[in-house]
Amino acid sequence: MITRRALVVRGGWDGHDPTGTTNLVVPFLRNAGFDVTIEESLEIYADEEAMAGTDLVVQSWTMGDILVEEMHGLRIAVENGTGLAGWHGGLLDSFRNATDFQHIVGGQFVAHPGDDVDHEIVVRPERADHPVVQGLESPIRLHTEQYWVQHDPACDVLMTTTHRPGPDTPWHEPVTVPVTWTRRWGKGRVFACTVGHSTAELEHPAIHGIITRGLLWAARPEP
Repeated sequence: MITRRALVVRGGWDGHDPTGTTNLVVPFLRNAGFDVTIEESLEIYADEEAMAGTDLVVQSWTMGDILVEEMHGLRIAVENGTGLAGWHGGLLDSFRNATDFQHIVGGQFVAHPGDDVDHEIVVRPERADHPVVQGLESPIRLHTEQYWVQHDPACDVLMTTTHRPGPDTPWHEPVTVPVTWTRRWGKGRVFACTVGHSTAELEHPAIHGIITRGLLWAARPEP
């Protein structure tokens, strides 16, 4: 049996605990049969041979900058079939000036109004049979950052959340934005989840299930 390879790339802003949060999914990946490599530098993205042999990239790198050759290497790898997955700012607030990266991911963090707030995330009824959310009880009630993201039509949105207007908000009507989505990019697959600010959130049974199923969905299929 051929062992699939997963690459965990972590770093950037420490506030999202890239080490602690990724450590929660590494055992899952190993138990799922992946050979896991952990990198704390973006240089691996520019290694064409290493990326070609990678079946899944799990990225947790908030903000920061990515070099042209690193971005090129990641883009080519995904287009050729390497999966890309992540959560919260580690994927959705990475490399704010790298529009090529945002193009691949399909969404970008712009705000979390009110910081930690009570809110719900819900499965879109028409996507309830998708393997990432199938059987999930909805809604899920959370008290954490409620991401406001901008996204494009190529995203297959599985879950959403709604920002409610208040007396001090600049928007006037409820605004519904994606929480979890998948997309195809070339031969590769991309999975994103806006929830995951801390290890506590990733330990939430429903969130942990969404993310781990999303990682499996994004990975290059077994031969």
